Amino acid sequence: LALKTCLKATIKKRKGGDKVNEARAWMCKNFFDVRTFGAVMSTGVNCGQVRGPVQLTFARSIDPIVALEHSITRMAVATEAEAEKQGGDNRTMGRKHTVPYGLYRNHGFISAHLADQTGFGEEDLELFWQALGNMLEHDRSAARGEMSTRGLYVFEHVSKLGNAHAHGLFDRLTISPLDKNKVPRSFDAYTVLFDGKPLVMGESIEAAKGVKLTRKV
Repeated sequence: LALKTCLKATIKKRKGGDKVNEARAWMCKNFFDVRTFGAVMSTGVNCGQVRGPVQLTFARSIDPIVALEHSITRMAVATEAEAEKQGGDNRTMGRKHTVPYGLYRNHGFISAHLADQTGFGEEDLELFWQALGNMLEHDRSAARGEMSTRGLYVFEHVSKLGNAHAHGLFDRLTISPLDKNKVPRSFDAYTVLFDGKPLVMGESIEAAKGVKLTRKV
C-alpha cells in the first residue's frame, strides 16, 4: 500500500513537471527576452526557470570619469498648493548630472548549448546585433544625448564548446588612450586594436584556429 501511494505521488509530480516544461517552452517560443536572457517564472502560474544563452557583464569605463552637476529650473507648477506655497511664483529648482566623456567596455557571452534549449536561433542573433548597435539611437535625453555604440566585436567559434578561451581573446582586444597626459574628451582620443592592428567596420579576421573575429559596429 505504501509503495502504491508513493508511485501515485511520483506520477502526480511528474505530471506537474510536464506542465511546467510545457509552460516554459511556450514562454521561450513567444517571448524574445525569455529565450535570449532567461527568466525566473515560478511566481503565479509556474513556468519554471530559464537559463538564457545571452549574458552581459557590467560595463566599466576605460578611464576614470568625472560627474558634473548642473542646476536646472522648472518654470511651471504642478498643483495649486505648490503655487500658493511659492506665493504666485512658478519656479522649482533641481539638479541634473552629466559626464563630459566616458568610454565604456563590457563583454558578452552566448552559449550555443543553452540556445538549443531555449530555441534562440540565427534570426534572434541578428536582431540582438541590431539592438546592440542601435540601442542608444532612440533613447535620447538632455543628460545622455550623445551616447552611442562605438564598437561591436564578435568572436564566432566553430565548436559549440568554443575553440579558444574567452578571456584570452578579450585580452588581445585592447583600448588605449593616444596621449596619456591628456584627459580624453572624444572617441578619437583612443585606439582600439586587436593584436596591435585596427579593424574597420565589417572586416573579419581569423583570431584563432576555429575562431573568426568580425567588427559589426
